[in-house]
Amino acid sequence: MSEKIRVLIAKPGLDGHDRGAKFVARALRDAGMEVIYTGLRQTPEAIANAAIQEDVDAVGLSILSGAHNTLLPKVAELLKEKNAPDILVFGGGVIPESDIPFLKENGIKAVFTPGTTSEQIVSFLHENIKK
Repeated sequence: MSEKIRVLIAKPGLDGHDRGAKFVARALRDAGMEVIYTGLRQTPEAIANAAIQEDVDAVGLSILSGAHNTLLPKVAELLKEKNAPDILVFGGGVIPESDIPFLKENGIKAVFTPGTTSEQIVSFLHENIKK
């Protein structure tokens, strides 16, 4: 049996809405992945440190606050600085389509916007993380 994919789900910044993050966490768990949920109002530093400490394969960042162009790339940057560039970073939430190319250029492997199915996220992780 292969190892389970380990994913950290986090809510960076001051955003206080976590329904989407909890939905994704539950969907990934139901798909057989190990999921660590850090809770609300996490700093990029705390997220990067938790990802390394938990030895995760991926970090999923849920954001609705509008600070995605700052917070999401900061997590990816910190993971590189901490010698963990192999941890895949993906994001989701209310993110304008026009901002997605910038995010992808800055270390975010994929961005899932409202209407994305849980199956699409699960498939993405299976396709991009080989255990």
